[in-house]
Amino acid sequence: MRLPRITALLAAAALALTACGSSDSGDGEDAAADSTAGFPRTVEHAMGKTEIKTKPKRVVALDASFVDATLILDTPVVGYTDYRSINGKLPEYLGDDATKYGSEAQTVGTLAEPNLEKIAELNPDLIVTAKVRHEKLYDQLSAIAPTIMSETTGATWKDNIRMEAKALGAEDLAEKEITAYEKAAQTVGGAINAKAGNPSISVVRFVDGPTRLYQNASFSGIVLKDAGLKRPKSQDVNGFALEISPERIKDADGDAIFVTEYADEKGLSAKTAAQFKANPLWKPLAAKVHDVPDLTWMTAVGLQGAWAILTDLAKTFGVPAPVKGA
Repeated sequence: MRLPRITALLAAAALALTACGSSDSGDGEDAAADSTAGFPRTVEHAMGKTEIKTKPKRVVALDASFVDATLILDTPVVGYTDYRSINGKLPEYLGDDATKYGSEAQTVGTLAEPNLEKIAELNPDLIVTAKVRHEKLYDQLSAIAPTIMSETTGATWKDNIRMEAKALGAEDLAEKEITAYEKAAQTVGGAINAKAGNPSISVVRFVDGPTRLYQNASFSGIVLKDAGLKRPKSQDVNGFALEISPERIKDADGDAIFVTEYADEKGLSAKTAAQFKANPLWKPLAAKVHDVPDLTWMTAVGLQGAWAILTDLAKTFGVPAPVKGA
């Protein structure tokens, strides 16, 4: 009984294509080919191998860095978890991509406790996260939709983009986006070094615990390295962060000191910051301090956050700001 209906639909589609004119002929076929080329495919990741039968069009990203990655790979995000950089809505630093590819995005619980029922209700065709975040949920998530996991987040953020790109059939786009950012980083860094005489860049973060100096293997450290900017001795090592007490404030010194403050609910970070800034050892550093958003410098951990850091660096040193797509 369904054959006449299907035939009618096909006939209507054929008439619509004819009405488009010869200049549009083939567009529908090209789009269909683009959505199926290279699929099914198998993606290797931290939890093993996952088969993805068709090009994903509805992604649930359970870590903020993968929300960023999905959006810059021109793929809709329908679900995400609340965390420091995302709480109730997609953050503004994600820019136009959030509007274009995140209009349907909604929270599916917290990073620590994703809501499996909400995830299933969104009918995703790909779930992406990190083993360090959700290893114990892998089997349950895989029962909902094909699931891939990076080993961790942070220092591996570029490789994580490439991993997801394999699942989306967007490898070329991933390399294009990463290369564009890296070229911009070199341009901004080169301009800063030329204008300011190779300044050393210190990164300090006040948190609800020991104050941290961020090193080369941190997110901000990788961006500074990509820009070819020098780091103070305390931070020019292949580590994540150095925790310092007030007695070691001098370790935070640099030609320019970029400072962020994590907005914890109890206000402990602000209290620590006030104590540091009242310390006589901080006074010689104060004139070199530039306050920057914790959201982008610390928790974004993706290309959009990296672009934001480059923009802050350019503004601070008075050199041309990076332009995406230039």
